[in-house]
Amino acid sequence: MYTGFVGNLKNITLTASPEAIERARLRATMERTTLNEKFREWLENYGLRKPTVDEFEQLMKRFRHIDAGRKFTREEMHERTSGR
Repeated sequence: MYTGFVGNLKNITLTASPEAIERARLRATMERTTLNEKFREWLENYGLRKPTVDEFEQLMKRFRHIDAGRKFTREEMHERTSGR
């Protein structure tokens, strides 16, 4: 069940087959909830989920063409910005 602040929600449009929507509605009804509530729950969890090792490795492969032009020192790699 969605327990967040309901007064500040945005509408979005999703596209799915009528059959998939009907199956999802029936399942939500069996779980004594609504499709909207299930989607809000899924969206919240999806946004908070940490990537898996495989997902991280795929991301690194996608960006392997990027070159900083030099190696960073250990100090530079662990340096924290001071709010600049």
